[in-house]
Amino acid sequence: MQPYEERLTAPRSWWLVCFLIGVACALIALPIGVLPMLGALVAGVAVSAVVTSSYGSMRIRVVGDALIAGEARLPVSALGEGEILDREEAQAWRTWKADTRAFMLLRAYIGTAVRIPVTDPEDPTPYLYLSTRDPQRLLDAVAEARAAAPAA
Repeated sequence: MQPYEERLTAPRSWWLVCFLIGVACALIALPIGVLPMLGALVAGVAVSAVVTSSYGSMRIRVVGDALIAGEARLPVSALGEGEILDREEAQAWRTWKADTRAFMLLRAYIGTAVRIPVTDPEDPTPYLYLSTRDPQRLLDAVAEARAAAPAA
């Protein structure tokens, strides 16, 4: 079984925004002097890059008999058959169709997603909403892990 792993990285344009935030910080510090301006440029770029990197560091993995999405770890035996959400359906499920009890690992800059029902009666979470760039591959990995998992 091939393990599945995907990192929900921020788009490239966000890194340009990080640089522009540094430039804005430098312009604010310009009246103080050249050295504070350079320090503000470096600090602005660094802080905004750390924030962007941490936002884009979420991972979705299927390892062994578990689906790991961000901080959530669920056995694949507790998951139902997932469905692929295209751009329009994904937007609907993260807005007006959303259930407040659902676990949502969403990134609005990723157009497609999957919705996987949680079948464990002990778990109050109705479904997982996971933004993914390759929804079919993710669902295939979950189905393959479920088939390979020992029956309880």
